[in-house]
Amino acid sequence: MAPPNPDLATAGPPGIDGGSPVRARTDRAPELEDDPWAEVPAILARIPAFSFPPRDHVVTDYGAAGDGRTDDQAALRRAITACAAGGGGRVVVPPGDYLTGPLHLESFINLHLCAGATLRFATDSCRYLPPVLTRWEGVECMGLSPLIYACDREHVAVTGAGTLDGQAGLGRWWHWAGPWEGARATGWAPGQPHQARARENLSGWAADGIPVQQRILTEKDLLRPMGIEFYRCHDVLVEGITVRNVPMWGIHPVFCRAVIVRGVQVASHGPNNDGCVADSCRDILIEGCRFDTGDDCVAIKSGRNEDGRRINQPAENVVIRGCRMEDGHAGVSIGSEVSGCVRRVFVERCVMDSPNLERAFRIKANSTRGGVVEQVYLRDIKASQVGEAAVRIDLLYAQAEEPGHHLPQVRDLVIERLECGHSGRAIWIEGLAAEPVRDIRISDSVFGHVGAPNILRNVEGLTLQHVVFPAPA
Repeated sequence: MAPPNPDLATAGPPGIDGGSPVRARTDRAPELEDDPWAEVPAILARIPAFSFPPRDHVVTDYGAAGDGRTDDQAALRRAITACAAGGGGRVVVPPGDYLTGPLHLESFINLHLCAGATLRFATDSCRYLPPVLTRWEGVECMGLSPLIYACDREHVAVTGAGTLDGQAGLGRWWHWAGPWEGARATGWAPGQPHQARARENLSGWAADGIPVQQRILTEKDLLRPMGIEFYRCHDVLVEGITVRNVPMWGIHPVFCRAVIVRGVQVASHGPNNDGCVADSCRDILIEGCRFDTGDDCVAIKSGRNEDGRRINQPAENVVIRGCRMEDGHAGVSIGSEVSGCVRRVFVERCVMDSPNLERAFRIKANSTRGGVVEQVYLRDIKASQVGEAAVRIDLLYAQAEEPGHHLPQVRDLVIERLECGHSGRAIWIEGLAAEPVRDIRISDSVFGHVGAPNILRNVEGLTLQHVVFPAPA
């Protein structure tokens, strides 16, 4: 994308709808002394080249049928166990349709799905017991097993050109969310039970300091399992596969380091169906992926409320590049569970193109969750159309009537060469009077058709350099 003509003045100042006055500068500010993007090579150098022992364990050799009728879970598990006992390698799933329940991976194992292979996961919730250690919306608990899971493992991967199908849909997993954007979006019917009570109980246990091993949630609690979850693992690879129709978040590394998510397609339109959630992870690369989701395409989180502060592990050194974002709440989102803080996020060369994408970039937090979000850098982003706003920062997100005592802080955000064709608003930032959003710079960017003026409330240090807005009507 060519930068705006430096001789072209901004077509009118950005409108400001209410709130405290903010001076939006359009002069060129001095260059930063240091280039933050220079950190990216060092981040990537800490992620190893992935290799596994040259041994293949083909699941059909262990009794898997792949005929779409036989329950192949036991055979798949036998292949994983044999591979681990032999020192690791690839567990190969040939073309076919494999019915299964949850699968747990061991260290030095690459679960490889060949082109034409589909793992089709059962929707009987009892299959996902006994509970395993997981993090549900930022709070640790013993919950239903993710579809594919690994805990405290190293050198673990899911690769190939095959498909992971969670088989979630209307009345299957998604209805547990309750009245999400209308009952028809999930299959939930008024009067049916849903997740609200268990979600409240889990938050209360965390607030009361109940030990994690005692926060036991079963199928009766209606908290949906994740798709692929790696928990406290390092050297993690997810590459090439297609993930569709998952109960909850699609790909969810938690407390992991040295992670690559590459060339993956996630197509899942249910409630909380975020594509990839980097949760308190360090040194993670997400590249060349396509996300078509029911929630945020890529989300960065670090724990909620007391539990996030208890663990206090930030999400940091996150690189997102060369991805395509289609339907969803946001192309890239930070929050809303950021109690453990987020820092050093780099997003570049992404395309965001769908009439059903609400925002290109979003930060969301509130004074109950708190946390610091800083050192976030975006460049070369093309957003053809977004529904609400191209850039949205909301520190009043899901705020209770009574404000909390943990003021979130957002600072040091740089956006360069963002091109947005159509949006409800170009920029919508709402900080707190006691803790404004600080030091935001947007440069060399073009906002085409914009439906309404910018909203800027409680913002300090907003700098616009060669930013083009539509000419006033």
